[in-house]
Amino acid sequence: MLAAMGNREDLIAGAKRCLLEKGYAATTARDIAAASGVSLAAIGYHFGSKDALMNQAVFESIGDWADELQRGMGADEVLDGPPLRRFEAAVGRTLSSFAGADRGLWAAQLELLGLVEHNHELQAFLAGVQGLAAQGLAELFLGIDADADPEASLLAGTVMHALFIGLMAKYFLAPKQALTAEEVAAGLRIVAERVLAGSSGEQERTR
Repeated sequence: MLAAMGNREDLIAGAKRCLLEKGYAATTARDIAAASGVSLAAIGYHFGSKDALMNQAVFESIGDWADELQRGMGADEVLDGPPLRRFEAAVGRTLSSFAGADRGLWAAQLELLGLVEHNHELQAFLAGVQGLAAQGLAELFLGIDADADPEASLLAGTVMHALFIGLMAKYFLAPKQALTAEEVAAGLRIVAERVLAGSSGEQERTR
């Protein structure tokens, strides 16, 4: 039993390495078996299919990144600091990861967006984790606890998720034009001020 559990973890670790080095679609079952030192048959036994294993690898790799980001922000003492400082720290670390050791993970994320149209299993998997992604980003970037305020967590987290994907796409399309964390915060401030100003004017007209 322990050996079987060890094989499962080895397969996930091997799939994570392949995801970073080869991407999602180009990784084969044989690649994962070779990277993990586990037999091909074990993939079907533990996960049912190579795609299911790769989906789990994607999910856990993002979780690993989020945990590392949170640890780093904790070390910098920004988790309990002013909201703006927390936001800029999270964005700054995220932007750095696009060019750092996690670059392969984010390249794979963009790849997945192009695959979902014709891969319904992948689409269903990614759709199923959207809520968790939103909650995680709401907590990391904004300090919103999903248990304390589930509606704010979902709404703000979903907007943060959209921003995250946009920043990632922008970086890979034109890295020299990528914004800094301070510029992202300044841009959001402009957007918020414009939206709120329009809302205030609309309220005045309807009175």
